Amino acid sequence: MHEPANDGNANSWFTAGFKEKGPDWSKGTYHYNNNQQPGSLWYHDHAMGLTRVNLLAGLIGAYVIRHPEVEGPLELPHGEEFDRPLIVFDRSFRKDGSIYMNSTGNNPSIHPQWQPEYFGDLIIVNGKAWPKMTVRRRKYRLRIINASNARFFRLFFTNGLEFIHVASDSTYLVEPVVTNETLLAPSEIADVVVDFSKSKTDEAVLANDAPYPYPSGDPVNELNGRVMKFTIKKEREVDTWRVPDKLIQYPSPDLSSATQTRYIAMYEYTSDTDEPTHLYINGKPYEAPATETPKAGTSEIWNVINLTEDNHPMHIHLAVFTVLDQTELVKAEEFKACMSKMNDAIKCQISKHARGKKLRVAAHEKGWKNVYKMTPGYVTRILVRFSYIHSNTSYSFDPTGMPGYVYHCHILDHEDNAMMRPLVVMK
Repeated sequence: MHEPANDGNANSWFTAGFKEKGPDWSKGTYHYNNNQQPGSLWYHDHAMGLTRVNLLAGLIGAYVIRHPEVEGPLELPHGEEFDRPLIVFDRSFRKDGSIYMNSTGNNPSIHPQWQPEYFGDLIIVNGKAWPKMTVRRRKYRLRIINASNARFFRLFFTNGLEFIHVASDSTYLVEPVVTNETLLAPSEIADVVVDFSKSKTDEAVLANDAPYPYPSGDPVNELNGRVMKFTIKKEREVDTWRVPDKLIQYPSPDLSSATQTRYIAMYEYTSDTDEPTHLYINGKPYEAPATETPKAGTSEIWNVINLTEDNHPMHIHLAVFTVLDQTELVKAEEFKACMSKMNDAIKCQISKHARGKKLRVAAHEKGWKNVYKMTPGYVTRILVRFSYIHSNTSYSFDPTGMPGYVYHCHILDHEDNAMMRPLVVMK
């Protein structure tokens, strides 16, 4: 969490040596005071229209904020050997080892280069294809970051080892949650402990079985169904790490504190041949004036309406949010037709349509997050908080400056064309 000038705005781009600069560029050195809750983050390029390309080229990295006084008593695995960020993504390569990306658009007469989603052939972890890691028979903390352009990962261990979730995205959970698998959208982070002492085998493969595009695309194959292999030493040893019954308690979501209710609609547009041409939020391009203008220190309820066939991981800069519920749209085509014409959820009687079946929010995703999967054909209701959670106060910096912040779909190909909107915080 930081002031707008340090947020890496999409129009704050620059070329080598700052020879050319974007219209919102203001300085060459950014400062981050790390005044927020401890947790796992990552950083990446955010250049307008080129984010997907620059991240493919490798402009990404893990960023972990630690608070020893708060985290030390938990006695979770720590230190370089036992606390490992795993940055996971997919890439395709040419025979000479260079990265390959199809540079011909699906609608070349409309957009010569843009494709709706990039999916690589191979799975990469920390820069290596299908890496191996030797571990001891004890607990390890793995901060698994999905840095893919568009690929979702549904991760599991082939030998049945479990994930003990201790945090989600950048925030600790109240208590640990155990699962056999975990679904990660682009930009989501699973912060888990894995106890390799419980393995009945000397090898454990971290595997993936999420269709692509998610949720209704092609099944995985031998290449993209494997992530990495853990070789587990045979020797038993005393494990000094633990996973406590209680982790860190942050303020619970308080609906009565919400000062505003917003409706955020996701649209996809297609050509005469039914090929995607672009995507908008609330039917507006990025350049249109900001319509989301929350006040610093407040909370809001956002109803995110996914009118497309894709699952969109929505990421909100600056803020954190909790997912309250997901409700299926009934008579969805009727509602979609109205929204395409009027672009107004209330006038299209959202209350009459958002009354289908409910999707359960997974226990390990009920905490404070900064990105979440917006299910197609559903309304996802979230409580968005524009203030700290670790101190229950407003920010220690001025969030109201220019160029402001953004929120967007974190499928990078969608964000680039142009599923992103400005977010301007007011006093």
